Amino acid sequence: MTPLFTDNGNDIDIADVRKLTDLVKQRYGYDFKDYAMSSFRRRIKRVLELYKLKSVDKLIAILDSNTDFFEEFISEITVNVTEMFRDPTFWKILKEQIIPNILLSHDKISIWHAGCSSGEEVYSMSIVLQEMGILDKARIVATDLDTAIIKKAQSGTYSMKNMDVNRKNYQRYMGVHSLDDYFKEVNGEAVMDKALMQNVSFRRHDLVQGAVFSKFDLVLCRNVMIYFNQTLQNNVLNRLHESLFKYGYLAIGSKESLIWCEIANKFIVVNNEEKIYKKIKD
Repeated sequence: MTPLFTDNGNDIDIADVRKLTDLVKQRYGYDFKDYAMSSFRRRIKRVLELYKLKSVDKLIAILDSNTDFFEEFISEITVNVTEMFRDPTFWKILKEQIIPNILLSHDKISIWHAGCSSGEEVYSMSIVLQEMGILDKARIVATDLDTAIIKKAQSGTYSMKNMDVNRKNYQRYMGVHSLDDYFKEVNGEAVMDKALMQNVSFRRHDLVQGAVFSKFDLVLCRNVMIYFNQTLQNNVLNRLHESLFKYGYLAIGSKESLIWCEIANKFIVVNNEEKIYKKIKD
């Protein structure tokens, strides 16, 4: 078979990927078969290089025999790149339009961050709600596949070198205060104010196979589905649709879309540039 990907002696072809995903599904119950092939191969190659493994077969052998290593594998294979107030105009629209519209007919607001990664988006949301004076009216659930990254999100501890871009995003969002009001510097790290997490519940959840577990007024699943193929995107979008109250809002990534999927006619576009949709049909 001709390799689909060759670099530095590491050949990753379809058979290698299939063997790996089959082992992970059978041994651990995680299903990666419908992840976008190109990005999934790149991440497998990254794991091989990181652990100095010469082949996918070597990786499979370790995963099969070492359950502790699997958590490290999940952390490396999933993508955890994010920042606070990423896409500042998106947060302005949430503050000025979406959240006020929800509260026109609700006393409280329920929010799901699906694929919350290391938590920067969750802290951004809590800051928005705090500055609107409604954090106490919110119920927020933040989920991710990776248990290690959930622990990082819960700790609310970030490298100070990353705070510059977070500050700039917050300024562009036009926040009420300074971002520095929401964290303290401790030993070179930014430790976020725990009061921001008063109504936040972190939990592990698999978007690929996990069941619908609640209903929400607002679901954010941003820059997660770009790593899935269309079959998996369609399945996930169906779950997100089920997880929304009628007339609830769904926010996805700027390079993602609902136009092509099965449930497209069950939403209307609220803001095409920021990819915000409103559910109009069950």
